Amino acid sequence: MQFKHVTLEFDAPVAILRLDHQEVMNAVSIEMLQGLGEALDAIEERRAEVRCVVLTGAGRAFCTGANLQGRNKQESPTRRAGAALETAFHPFLRRIRHLHCPLVTAVNGPAAGAGMSFALLGDIVLAARSSYFLQAFRRIGLVPDCGSTWLLPRLVGRARALELSLLGERLPAETALSWGLVNRVFDDAELIPEAMKLARDLANGPTVALSLIRKLYWDSPENSFEEQIDLERQCQEKAGAADDFREGVTAFLEKRPARFTGR
Repeated sequence: MQFKHVTLEFDAPVAILRLDHQEVMNAVSIEMLQGLGEALDAIEERRAEVRCVVLTGAGRAFCTGANLQGRNKQESPTRRAGAALETAFHPFLRRIRHLHCPLVTAVNGPAAGAGMSFALLGDIVLAARSSYFLQAFRRIGLVPDCGSTWLLPRLVGRARALELSLLGERLPAETALSWGLVNRVFDDAELIPEAMKLARDLANGPTVALSLIRKLYWDSPENSFEEQIDLERQCQEKAGAADDFREGVTAFLEKRPARFTGR
């Protein structure tokens, strides 16, 4: 399926979402965000069958940040950037946070600015060995956005988050792995096959529970200990009421692999 600067493919229970504006190395425009919204609508329409989403880039980049080409020079770029965040970027970020299934990001090339934030939204982040991450905002006199200042301190700590944001230096994939920013690094040619292998494994899992696990970890930084253990109880009740829980217990007792259905 083709949307504006976005392609969507369904491979059984896995949806592959590609940022696809290769002329500008998949830089994000309002049109691309509209395309992403339409693609997420299409995924939602198949909610029962889509049990994992892979987000990657087409061509040689993952996403090089906001598309600065074609701006009206008479307008304030900072004012435009702030307005676009609220009306276009933030709705996409919120939809990803509340996605009904696991999200794997496969970072196939540069992930800069907003593109770095998009990459780090993955529940599991995979990176090609040649890829790199870049907090590019300071290079054009802006501050990090798209959740960067929330995500980075929680992933790599305050010191490294500030280093990335203040210096604006490239972070190679191997260093990102050692810092705990990504989960796994693969040779470039292996990235998408390995991402699909992992996505299928997640898609064949107990996706009711996996969705609730996503919620628990997204909500955890904002909750007190008491609030979080109460949320764990609520989520455990929902997971325990699912068919997959009964199948998991039965399979364990029968000493066979579980056949989860996502219900």
